[in-house]
Amino acid sequence: MTGTVGLSGLAGCLGGGAGGGGNSVTYGVVSPMTGPYGGLAEGQRNGAKLAIRHVNESDDLDVEIEGVYEDTEADPSTGSRKAQSLVEQDGASFLMGAISSSTALALNEFAKEQEVIYNPGGAAVPITGSNCNEWVFRAETNTAQMAEAVSDFTAENLGTKVWFHIADYAYGESVMNRVEKRMKQGRSIDVVGRSRSKFGSSNFNSYISQIANSDAEVVVLGMTGGDLINFVKQAASQGLKDNVNLMSPTMTFSVVRNALGKAAYGTYGGVRYVPELDTGTNQSFVEAYQNEYDTPPDNFARVAYMSIRMTAKGIAEAGSSDPAAVKDALPGLEMETIMGTNQFRDCDHQAMNPVWPGKLVAPDGGSGAADVELNEQISGSDALPACGDLGCNLSS
Repeated sequence: MTGTVGLSGLAGCLGGGAGGGGNSVTYGVVSPMTGPYGGLAEGQRNGAKLAIRHVNESDDLDVEIEGVYEDTEADPSTGSRKAQSLVEQDGASFLMGAISSSTALALNEFAKEQEVIYNPGGAAVPITGSNCNEWVFRAETNTAQMAEAVSDFTAENLGTKVWFHIADYAYGESVMNRVEKRMKQGRSIDVVGRSRSKFGSSNFNSYISQIANSDAEVVVLGMTGGDLINFVKQAASQGLKDNVNLMSPTMTFSVVRNALGKAAYGTYGGVRYVPELDTGTNQSFVEAYQNEYDTPPDNFARVAYMSIRMTAKGIAEAGSSDPAAVKDALPGLEMETIMGTNQFRDCDHQAMNPVWPGKLVAPDGGSGAADVELNEQISGSDALPACGDLGCNLSS
């Protein structure tokens, strides 16, 4: 795919009216460029920039986007303050971003108060569950979907004596609640221990010792970024991996695999996204992203790209840049995406993404970042529980 052909090919995938950029919007992108998620935020921002470029160069979408950018510092109050600046000072009426679910939940409320569209980058269920609102549309795969990916696999292959260790914030709690509930459906599960560490912690030795001295067969880790990397490194150095299976819904993230190297071999994770997926327009996206940034995209780049592209389809469908019109056009609107034919489900505005369980294995050559060995795909409709089960029903 050459640069020109690739861009027009991607840009045309959403469909829409004649080109020309008649519906002009300002999109505020709020990513945690500093703080514990800084290593994840670069991909999110790059994915957003590429999406904006492709929408603007599309011959099929009558949409033009100006991107404006801020740093949430992975802090809810900072994120809300920066979002307010983008809305009031820069005129943004659409927002995308955050990785911390606590920050995303704060931005949920901000979007509702300001009546702007918000695409969260956090994965905790309440974002499109009990804390949902009509202004929020999420392309990120949530922890309930990931629970479907990992829970049966964990119970059937890794063990039924489970220890939960989580980072003590919204995402960690969501992982523990959803995976435990899903694992216990139709089977006997023994939760032998639970532990929580402060978000952003770096020393996990005491927790690892507790787990090693327990009857645990598998540890479910509700954490990501630096927390997960440090935990697994220390667990590997202390020999925990030799006796207990380690599973985290975010273990397959590229930044985690790159940072862990051999320490990740033999661990398990849920798969929201890897560049090798043969779904929808993914391979065109991967090639365009690789050409632009000289590196393959990660999940956070994928989420930002999908969020803005899917919302742009809603702008085109509404024939208006007014967020109130777009929020009415987007629910249930089917479109082709990186993850195949997709939509923001009308009852909770959650994208219906497929998911996979995966094992991290040594790459060919036996050194470097782990490869992901995919198990059977779970379709978007099968992975996503009913809206009522998640605490949201916007279509009622």
